[in-house]
Formats: sequence, C-alpha cells, structure tokens
Amino acid sequence: MKNLKSIIATAIITLSISCTNSQNFKSVDAAEFKATITKTDDAQILDVRTPGEYANGKIADAKNANWNGSDFDTQVANLDKSKPVFVYCLSGGRSKKAANHLVELGFKNIIELDGGYMAWEKANPKTNGVWSGMTQDDYNKLMISDKTVVIDFYAEWCGPCKKMGPYLDKISKEMADNVLIHRIDADKNKSLFNALGYQGLPVIIVIKNGKPTFFKNEFVSEEELRKAL
Repeated sequence: MKNLKSIIATAIITLSISCTNSQNFKSVDAAEFKATITKTDDAQILDVRTPGEYANGKIADAKNANWNGSDFDTQVANLDKSKPVFVYCLSGGRSKKAANHLVELGFKNIIELDGGYMAWEKANPKTNGVWSGMTQDDYNKLMISDKTVVIDFYAEWCGPCKKMGPYLDKISKEMADNVLIHRIDADKNKSLFNALGYQGLPVIIVIKNGKPTFFKNEFVSEEELRKAL
C-alpha cells in the first residue's frame, strides 16, 4: 500500500510539473515568433547555439547562451524571469530543452522558435544574401554515380547524427565498391540546406540511378539504412 501511495504521489508531482511547463512554455512558428518579438518592448531573445554558430548569423538583439556549455545558468541569470524570453537554436532540438530548463529556473513565459534559426532564415530571406558553402549544382553532381549514393546532412552538435556517424563510416568502408556516402555539415552549408527546404537533422537520402529511393528527416538505424541500400 505504501508503495502504491508513493507511485501515485510521484505521478501527481510529475503531472503537476508537466502542466506548469506547458503553461509557461510554448513553441511557435517563425512568423508568430517574429510578430511577438515586434510587439514586445525590450524583448529578451536568447540564442542557445554555440558561440561559433552565433557568430555566423543571429536574430537581431539576441544574446548568446550556449545550451551545451558548462555555464548556461550563469549566462541567463541576468534575464528578467517575469518577462517573456524568446529562445531559439539551429533547428529546434536544443531550444526546446533549454526552454523547459528555463521554466525549471523560474521563468514565467518562454516562447520557443519551432524549427530554429533555419526556419527563421527561410521565413525571412535576406535581400541580396550571399550564398555560403556548397552550391546546389555541386550538390546535384554528388548524385551522379553508378553506385548507390547516400547523402547525410548532419551537425557536430546533433545527438542522433553522432550516433549515426560510426556506422556510416563502417558502411562506407565495407560497401565501398557499391555505395558512396557523402556527409554534409548543415552548419557549414546553411544556404544549401535552407534551399532544399529541410529544417531538422539528421537528413538521410538514398539515391539509386539518380533517383531518391529512401528519405528520412530523423534518426535512422544501421539496420534500416542497410535495408534501404
């Protein structure tokens, strides 16, 4: 009976925390994110990517607090917990974790950008913007091969991408006669990634005879990919 009461109490506490988080944190698309910032005086905008990502482009007036760094709590300590905080990362994974943590720290109104900075750039294209990284023509040339081609869009910070890396290297060596694997860093090739319309990572595409036969915009297991090959 005591164990049952303990389980019920734990469930109630967990549900209570979940309800609190849902009340204090909401995820919105790029259009609503921008509109809400515009209507907010002295908006607190938090970029939770790495300093390197932040330096390569950011939303105006955003402060950088690296979610993967060791001093995230210190970096957000000076923010006003009673006022809205606008949070974003590259594609949305880190910012959702950061938003939930900010609620735990006592922040009352967290607005997270669904799809991250990639969604923001797609919704707010720069006039005469400079294309950076691999061109679309170079990308298209990667698919021209008598071998089966695998395209893997990844990023160094992406957890699922890291899990896939070792087995992709293994397949690349084991099946070198028949399979060609191209790993493309989405951070270094943002223009291409945005132009293709992708927003999350990883992205895995299998091309045979110049035509895509498999596509997935999420983690792919080694077994699943081998079946697709």
